Amino acid sequence: MLKQSNLDPATARMRKVVPAGDYFLGVVNKGETVRLVDLEGNQAADTLFFNADDPHERYSAIDTIREQANVYISTGTTILSDLCRPMLKVTADTVGNHDTLGGACATESNTVRYALEKKTMHACRDSYLLAISEHEELGLSKRDIGHNINFFMNVPITPEGGLTFEDGVSGPGKYVEMQALMNVIVLISNCPQLNNPCNDYNPTPIEVVVWGEGA
Repeated sequence: MLKQSNLDPATARMRKVVPAGDYFLGVVNKGETVRLVDLEGNQAADTLFFNADDPHERYSAIDTIREQANVYISTGTTILSDLCRPMLKVTADTVGNHDTLGGACATESNTVRYALEKKTMHACRDSYLLAISEHEELGLSKRDIGHNINFFMNVPITPEGGLTFEDGVSGPGKYVEMQALMNVIVLISNCPQLNNPCNDYNPTPIEVVVWGEGA
């Protein structure tokens, strides 16, 4: 479901480069469009969405997967909340598919997947917790950190029904673009993971671009 966008970054209301291991946290209003850009390729942008008017309503992997009958996200996907309400619609995608199952890395999962000595390494869950602690005005807490979308990440399903973390299928400058269908809080951990091949063992920056309604 590859589709190019006609939007020009020069007309965007906001552009922000997010270094590897850092986070983005901000509000995208209903009708606005947000683009995530994989600047150098094969990065993973671990992303959560919340209803900005009531953060208790948030992205639901279960509802999104069930309603579209597909575990991957691409052009045409409607991202649903845990109330089964539309949050965003993917309007352009130059990658092809994005993971909904692999989850975000944490110090605990680093020890399970890799080795005990990896526990002290920075992980996406750390970035999430730092973001919400530094932006209390948005009304999020630790218990709001749930299952996420891994934009740009390649996590194939095996014939036996398991998951594998493989080389990324994204590349420099590729992007995914979504139009907000409600006021949404966007929380991204630009993954710092050094232990799997999804990012070629080399975390790199992403860019977040937002256009106003009607762009």
